[in-house]
Amino acid sequence: MNPAAGTVLAVLLSLVSAAGYALAAVAQSRLAAASPAPEDGRGALRALLARSQWWWAVGLNAAGALAHVAALHYGPLTLVQPLGALTLVAALPLGAHLAHRRVTRTEWRGALWTLGGLVGLVAVTGPTAPGEALSLSESLAVAAATALLIATLASGRLSGRGASGAGGRSKRGLGHATASGIASGVASALTQTLTAALARELPGEEPVWWQTALLAVLISAFATGGLLLSQAAYRGGLAAPLAVVNLSNPAAAAVIGVALLGETFRAGAWGWLIAAAASLVAARGVVLLSKGGTAEAGTDVAATASAAAPVASPLTSYPAAPLTSSATPPPASPAAAASSMTAPVAAMAADPAGVRTPAPMAAFGPVPAPESVVLPAPAPSAPPHMACP
Repeated sequence: MNPAAGTVLAVLLSLVSAAGYALAAVAQSRLAAASPAPEDGRGALRALLARSQWWWAVGLNAAGALAHVAALHYGPLTLVQPLGALTLVAALPLGAHLAHRRVTRTEWRGALWTLGGLVGLVAVTGPTAPGEALSLSESLAVAAATALLIATLASGRLSGRGASGAGGRSKRGLGHATASGIASGVASALTQTLTAALARELPGEEPVWWQTALLAVLISAFATGGLLLSQAAYRGGLAAPLAVVNLSNPAAAAVIGVALLGETFRAGAWGWLIAAAASLVAARGVVLLSKGGTAEAGTDVAATASAAAPVASPLTSYPAAPLTSSATPPPASPAAAASSMTAPVAAMAADPAGVRTPAPMAAFGPVPAPESVVLPAPAPSAPPHMACP
């Protein structure tokens, strides 16, 4: 395959990878929004594994990873890795469309800032040199330190565990997203170590079979943990957690490379400055995405509350008046109706003479005395001859 065809295929595979990751992130965020807050970890995990939408998200993540690996086979990392940053740009309008809303200007600006910072970080970090990998002892030390860091981030101690409301959920979501990206980055570094061990190119002593199996178990644990942590992160929104996941992944790989593999940023001291500036730009983008997502969530909640509130009508604006004596009485029960019909018959049998006597009016209340009506005397009429002047 000629270089031009390989480049085109790498671009297409990179776009497929970005689309797969974007669809998986949107599916996870919608699943997080539809699921209730977990009361315990085991119950939440069982409920998650029972949802078919979760397995669709897992499959989409796997497809995105395979397309990314295939793109790296046909094209250079300097081309493939920046295209992978399009995941955020694709997920933002897709998630807004499925939520029946528009992407806000703040979210678009945050996405552009984050994308610029991510491209700057990827441009100066670069891949490790061929054959460079962590030793077995270094891998175990990195795994232990990463597990402690992930436990701290996931517990919410650094992001305010007791915070409530949309701001608290957003902070906890960013902590989970950071832990997810770190877990994925460490899993990639351990995968490189496992590949070198299987090829018998691992520095130091040759590992035995149980050490290689231990590396495989650690890789599976960190990869699964990163997926579950990203699922928890999307409870605070979609855009900001996804941006943090995409940023913390290469950042963790860069820290491992600089600290343990003797690597440095490209362009020497300028590379450090570019990396610092790119980090600030990306942080600015994450802040904008957090603000845009929180404001949009508040608008949706207010709209939902106003739509669900009962509308007062003229008939319900006034309290119901009590029934008066002029109102139609409620229908009597059959027993009461029969009693009222047989009472006069019993009275006739007891006192036949009283039947001819009308009931006293006092039974219906006091009888008012008749008033004397005084008619005014007619005015004297004028004589006929005096009627006209």
